[in-house]
Parts: sequence; structure tokens; C-alpha cells
Amino acid sequence: MKKLFLDDIRTIDMVYDASAEKEFDIVRTYEAFVDYIKRNGLPEFISFDNDLGLDANGEVAPDGYAAAKWLVYESGLDLKGLQFKVHSANPVAAEQIRGLLTNYIAFLSKK
Repeated sequence: MKKLFLDDIRTIDMVYDASAEKEFDIVRTYEAFVDYIKRNGLPEFISFDNDLGLDANGEVAPDGYAAAKWLVYESGLDLKGLQFKVHSANPVAAEQIRGLLTNYIAFLSKK
């Protein structure tokens, strides 16, 4: 099972059991997230952080919610089988990511 971990700081063992570390590929930025999926296809599982720090210009970087929106609105991928978890410490953003992906996957499943 291909798994992807989106987080700018955390390591896998900070969120999951240390034995899960080899199951994940880690991306640290929105851009790396998009590039990874374009190159490798949709993983079966994605773990989302929201706040991804600052970009190279010192501005707030695109976040995990932007990554979820890219999946839904721009990727063109079939997300029906996608499993995900939001491990962000930002409760409002975590709910936005969960709500967007859960509702979209439910919508696709009804088609």
C-alpha cells in the first residue's frame, strides 16, 4: 500500500507507530505534494498536516487544505478509494480538510 505523509516538520513516528515509517513517503510542501502525485499517481492513503510553514520568500506557504483542494478540483484523479487522516494540530483547518475530502468522496461514490 502506497502512503504519503504531508508535513513540514513532523516525522512519521511523531504521528504513527515507528514501525510504519517505511510505509510512507514524506513530502514537506504543497509543491512537493502535487509533484509527487503527478509523478507517482494517487497513493492509497494520505496523512495531512495543514500548516506548512513559510515558503522561500518568507510568506505563508500553501497549506494542507490547498493540497486537498488541488486533489478535488484540479488533479482529475478518481478519489473514490482514497483513505486519509488529518493529523494537523489546527482544529479548524483539520475539519476543513476532512469535510472537503469526505463529502467529495461520498459524492463520487453516489455517481
